[in-house]
Amino acid sequence: MSDIELIDSHCHLIFENFEKDLEDVIQRLRSRGVKKLVHACCELKEIPKLKKLSHEFNEIFYSVGLHPLEAEKWEINSKSFLRTSAKKDRRVVAIGELGLDFFKSENKTQQINALIPQMELAYELELPVIIHCRDAANEMIEICNELYEKGKCPRGVLHCWTGTPKEMKQFLDLGFYISFSGIVTFPKAHEIHECAKIVPPDKYLIETDSPFLAPVPHRGKRNEPAFVENVANFIADLRSTELVNIAKESSKNAEDLFKFDLLS
Repeated sequence: MSDIELIDSHCHLIFENFEKDLEDVIQRLRSRGVKKLVHACCELKEIPKLKKLSHEFNEIFYSVGLHPLEAEKWEINSKSFLRTSAKKDRRVVAIGELGLDFFKSENKTQQINALIPQMELAYELELPVIIHCRDAANEMIEICNELYEKGKCPRGVLHCWTGTPKEMKQFLDLGFYISFSGIVTFPKAHEIHECAKIVPPDKYLIETDSPFLAPVPHRGKRNEPAFVENVANFIADLRSTELVNIAKESSKNAEDLFKFDLLS
């Protein structure tokens, strides 16, 4: 595996089901060629843990932000707290995960009120955004379009892509990257398969979204960053190419988006 270098562009390792064997998880991802990973933030209270983890393991970088399903926790000082957190630690490579989720929640106004300030902050700090978008593509595209027309839309990635080819094109036209998770390996994910086939080679990332959404052949198990190789392998088959090519393309794209090299 020495010739394969992978980047897991989105995962969560501070959840309790990693507490007992995190060292083993890190060793496994290293053995599978995972050189870097981005630990996404869901709540502001996670930030101290993420900072500690990223300084303990060289592979780990992280984002700071508030998940749309936690939107009720957005407060008047949240934006300034995120600004300070991002500026204080060079291991912070993105703002998020932010976005809209109308599948599990209907508090649309609350979610938008948490989303817009985070998008503005990312643009201000010249950091990319990690976007969570579920059953809300039209609204998310509309918000991004409005920011784009003002010249204030941050760069970023649509993580754990579950949209259609048409929706993907709209986000690509705004300059966003598309990230594929273990869902792309699911047999019935036909539209996601199509997206993975046609996405431009310089506009996609791969991720695990650990501990969720374990790819085939690990369905039903706890997901972990080492399994990003399975995602890459499946996309290689979809695109009729070799694993090494997917590893190179997706890693270069992640480097271009998150700019890890500037942090070393």
